Amino acid sequence: MKCDVWASRRRRAGAMVAIAALSLVAAGCGKGAKGSASGGEITVGLITKTDTNPFFVKMKEGAQKEAQAKGVKLMTAAGKFDGDNASQVTAMENMIAAGVKGILIVPSDTKAIVPSIQKARAKGIEVIALDTPTDPQSASDALFATNNLNAGVLIGRYAKAAFGSKPAKIAMLDLNPGITVGVLRHNGFLQGFGVKEGDPSVVCAQNTQGDQAKGQTAMENCLQKAPDINLVYTINEPAALGAYTALKAAGREKNVMIVSVDGGCTGVRAVQSGQIAATSQQYPLKMATQGVDAIVDFAKTGKKTSGYTDTGVNLITNKAQPGVDSKDVQFGLANCWG
Repeated sequence: MKCDVWASRRRRAGAMVAIAALSLVAAGCGKGAKGSASGGEITVGLITKTDTNPFFVKMKEGAQKEAQAKGVKLMTAAGKFDGDNASQVTAMENMIAAGVKGILIVPSDTKAIVPSIQKARAKGIEVIALDTPTDPQSASDALFATNNLNAGVLIGRYAKAAFGSKPAKIAMLDLNPGITVGVLRHNGFLQGFGVKEGDPSVVCAQNTQGDQAKGQTAMENCLQKAPDINLVYTINEPAALGAYTALKAAGREKNVMIVSVDGGCTGVRAVQSGQIAATSQQYPLKMATQGVDAIVDFAKTGKKTSGYTDTGVNLITNKAQPGVDSKDVQFGLANCWG
């Protein structure tokens, strides 16, 4: 009987040790990569303009890879088209309700999204803009992006160096009115080429939403208005390839220079083939990676990132121009996306 009592006591003691050990394991699961200032799992939100543009596809891939490496959950959403603010507002509401620690967003409408961003920040959520600054830029906690003004300046300077004293008849295939990334690239190109808004050398301007089919239509419209166009600025490479299609159909592709911005693999290959003369390459993978890291750091330390982080831009061309810094197509292919 005495032995039974001691055996019973040993069993109870063993059970208590086992319970204590399980408690320690459970506590350990709440720390490390998944730990946060509040002790819960870290969830990061990512909202892009669309799920179809290769730039945003690569951005999403980068965010997913970094979230996995950091041991955090990634929640993603996108607009149905470039400029779809309503879908982005809904996505932000869903992410706020889900308890995300931070939201990375590429704003489709840089002004209209601001109230939603303010709502998220008021609840203690860090909001970081990627690629496209909000209007005002201070509406978000931070911005990780290409210097889009500089991206435009680079292709403008390149075109000016290539044209020299030859008169230019310029078509500008833009994004949408009032979207900061489009405005910055547009203004940068003009600055780099050395002309001001309203200069008579700009014979046509059309909006494309950064879409290839709309880029083709815009170029067709411009050729009807000014058949002697010899230089085309485009907001991105899908618009550039649309413009090239229209120029080729009109038999003008060999007499018109196209310059663009993005640096996706399709765009760099178009530089390689001569369809595009030069493009300014940006780096969405870097934006997404640094954005996820910043939110994870905030979740763990309570310290928010602030200000603007330049994620870099390089001019890619196979026909370098004197006085214009550039990288060749091999560099572009090694660092492209999509």
